[in-house]
Amino acid sequence: MTENEEKINFKPIIGLAVISLLICGLFFPLLVTGIAQVFFPYQANGEIVQLNGNPIGSNLIAQNFTLPLFFHPRNDSASGVDPDITLQDAYSQIPGISNATEISVETLTNLVNQNQEGTLWIFGSPYVNVLRVNLELIKEYPSTYSGFTG
Repeated sequence: MTENEEKINFKPIIGLAVISLLICGLFFPLLVTGIAQVFFPYQANGEIVQLNGNPIGSNLIAQNFTLPLFFHPRNDSASGVDPDITLQDAYSQIPGISNATEISVETLTNLVNQNQEGTLWIFGSPYVNVLRVNLELIKEYPSTYSGFTG
């Protein structure tokens, strides 16, 4: 090595990389997770819905309802995990559910209308969370849904 060549010191670069990795990859995620668990435990744990003390699903992920007694998630979703359906899709399922359960079309329509959720101002269309509506059916008609009440 000649006098004009300088020796490159990698210690500060490696030290900065390790410190950044610890802060950004370990401490910050643990801090955010801890804060979420303290202040928003329901949301931080995936919005798990319980029926009679038993976890039955999540409000954030579509559940696989196959019986004609229930509202079904849409089958045109690209990922298949969208928990919501449009009002039109919910209304189109009402006659089949009415035939399977003998609950009147008017009652089912009112149930869908009561459980519709909006979107921000004029953006998007109102929708219905399938799991929430099906839970309402189970709660309001325990004799029809006796096998699903736990």
